[in-house]
Amino acid sequence: MTPTTPTTPTTPTTPTASVIPAVLGISAYYHDSAAALVRGGDIVAAAQEERFSRRRHDPAFPERAVAYCLQEAGAALSDLDAIAYYERPSLKFRRVLATYAATAPRGWRSFKETVPQWLAWKSRAERTAHRRLAAMGAGTPPPIVTYGHHETHAASAFLPSPYESAAVLTVDGVGEWTTTSVWHGRGDRVEPVAELRFPHSLGLLYSAFTYFCGFKVDSGEYKVMGLAPYGRPRYAALIKEKLVDIREDGSFRLNTDHFAFLQGQVMTGRAFERLFGGPRRVPEGPLTEREFDLAASVQQVTEEIMLKLAATARRWTGESRLCLAGGVALNCVANGRIVERGLFEEVWVQPAAGDAGGALGAALLAARHDGGRSHVPHGGDAMKGSRLGPGYDDETIRRFLDQHGYPYRRMRGPELSRAVAEELAAGKVVGWFSGRMEFGPRALGSRSILGDARSPQMQSTMNLKIKFRESFRPFAPIVLAEDTEQYFDLKQSSPYMLIVGQVAERQRTAGAPETAPDTLAAGERLRSVHSTIPAVTHVDHSSRIQTVDKERDAALHGLLSDFRDLTGCSVLVNTSFNVRGEPIVASPADAYRCFMRTHIDLLAIGGFLLDRTEQPKWSEDGDWRDEIPLD
Repeated sequence: MTPTTPTTPTTPTTPTASVIPAVLGISAYYHDSAAALVRGGDIVAAAQEERFSRRRHDPAFPERAVAYCLQEAGAALSDLDAIAYYERPSLKFRRVLATYAATAPRGWRSFKETVPQWLAWKSRAERTAHRRLAAMGAGTPPPIVTYGHHETHAASAFLPSPYESAAVLTVDGVGEWTTTSVWHGRGDRVEPVAELRFPHSLGLLYSAFTYFCGFKVDSGEYKVMGLAPYGRPRYAALIKEKLVDIREDGSFRLNTDHFAFLQGQVMTGRAFERLFGGPRRVPEGPLTEREFDLAASVQQVTEEIMLKLAATARRWTGESRLCLAGGVALNCVANGRIVERGLFEEVWVQPAAGDAGGALGAALLAARHDGGRSHVPHGGDAMKGSRLGPGYDDETIRRFLDQHGYPYRRMRGPELSRAVAEELAAGKVVGWFSGRMEFGPRALGSRSILGDARSPQMQSTMNLKIKFRESFRPFAPIVLAEDTEQYFDLKQSSPYMLIVGQVAERQRTAGAPETAPDTLAAGERLRSVHSTIPAVTHVDHSSRIQTVDKERDAALHGLLSDFRDLTGCSVLVNTSFNVRGEPIVASPADAYRCFMRTHIDLLAIGGFLLDRTEQPKWSEDGDWRDEIPLD
């Protein structure tokens, strides 16, 4: 890896950091646009634009997310001291031009389609964002500061973490030039240590296999991760022989002759097809053993690289704690391997590890001297459980329900919790809408769909009748933090559902295989799993765990406690409150629409409980005769 030197932010007029009372961070124009507002070192608000626009991974300027952040802070743009942008577009444009120059004339068609946009505005995207802010009518925006893409990832990983100092590892597809970087976080600073540069990218390697397996790049990578345990890593040696040269320190080089992303807008071409025995899977086509095995193989290679990178970060910084961010940090299986290996005493992953988190990292960088990191002495992180989005009080929810004539039962906190626990114990599926919305891709108990983890039918019921998604997809458990080790082999907390661990031996029932047998086909492996919590046990006995403590989420902790009192089990299924292809719900209207267009049995929203069978215009097949009002 190449050693790096510190960089400084660029801005038309650099504000004095020591007097910044509030900073707005923005990420935009690639995918997962977002806004975040930091005041006096405190993260006031953060949200992705997709939750408001209802367009998944919305790359547009995050106008509605910005408006929400300002509203939450009670501020106008003119009250802020800086706007912070999550990357340096001009430097990114240089990389785009250099890539086309190096591969000419093969990328000519892509060049003609792409470069005019860069010349028109994308190379100065931060100025476009500034003009859009000025047009919002929310006051005059202050000057805009730009930071490096991986610098904002590193800041989002370390500055909100609970550590005074830590090693920081950021891994993604590509920023301006950097694809992988090691940083040293100390106090209120993140200092660069080393980096890898484009085109040598672990994120792009994984995305190439995502594309080849028939899934969408920049959104389907988690499907490959979920597919991997069904397969055997029989292509791993071939990947390391032909595609990626891995060094002992975790640095690596891709053999770009086998990839197509340098020449155009697809990830793989004929060279990949020759290497892996045929064309890519057609999207939505049937999955074969080849896709299962390709997923297992690239996942194994990814874990090997991440483990070596983590070991190098430990050795170079001398730190016993690790912070992670970047899109690859959402690979919770790889994160779990780092924890399992014991390379660090603790690992903390930014819950919005992708580009949305860059908005938060940029804001924290611009505001880092104002208020310091006051959360560190208290031993917790600064993310507030990642509940940084909008919330709705009971009066607002009641008005919405009454306006449309939706029947409900009004309940107080403990009464509602007990009633929902009873319904869950009876096998019902419940939409759970509580408090402020989560920031990041995971539903953590504010916008969730919940079910009984003990039910052998719950996974297929949720996948096919509620989420309308592929049947192979696993579900994640939520567990009372104090009971974690009863159910899972996990030695640290996992409040943001970003670490995978194994189901504890004591929870595996008679006849459960020690590992998914290599001799079984993928479908047979799915049916071979046995545990006391089968709905959240993957075929390799792994689970993507979320630990729930009373401090971060008293309501969810109370529900789990009530469920434990009724059943003796303190684990529930937790999946995001949405259906396939849509963002997680944000508002009461979003929640009601999702509730009634699926087979969710009950909706617990604020202090209200709704039964699907009592709602108007409901029919047994789940279809709607009229459109549901959104407002």
